[in-house]
Amino acid sequence: MDYSTLSEIDKLCVVGRNGHNIQLIENPSEKVQLAAVKQHSYSIAYIKYPSEKVQLEAVKKNGYSIQFIKNPSERVQIETVKEEGDSIQFIKNPSESVIFTALEKDPHVIEYIETPSEEMMKFVIRKDWRIIAYIKNPSEEIKEFVDIHRSLSED
Repeated sequence: MDYSTLSEIDKLCVVGRNGHNIQLIENPSEKVQLAAVKQHSYSIAYIKYPSEKVQLEAVKKNGYSIQFIKNPSERVQIETVKEEGDSIQFIKNPSESVIFTALEKDPHVIEYIETPSEEMMKFVIRKDWRIIAYIKNPSEEIKEFVDIHRSLSED
């Protein structure tokens, strides 16, 4: 079938049944793109240049759909980690703001941060000193910080 000849309404019906059908439509409108990601967030993988609005819709539906978005904006990244903290593992070079948002949602995601700062480590340890198990090669200062917080939690 030649999907290029379909009306906008027919295209909406096609992606409404199965969001992945968007791959059959050349240059879909933003409205059709939104309908596709509402039906199945992973269908964003078939959209060449999704607008920020389409990206936000996909990640709000499922944070893990960020893995299919090339160069998501910081706003999209933050919305993603608000939904699913561990989706940070799919974000290349997240900003400090994105990292702290993810750590706030789920401190265990520090394991996905390549080189967490001391401030980040202390942030998660304040929440739960046992998070040290997820920190690669903690410094002596961080180990001492853990000891302090461990003793405080035992009181």
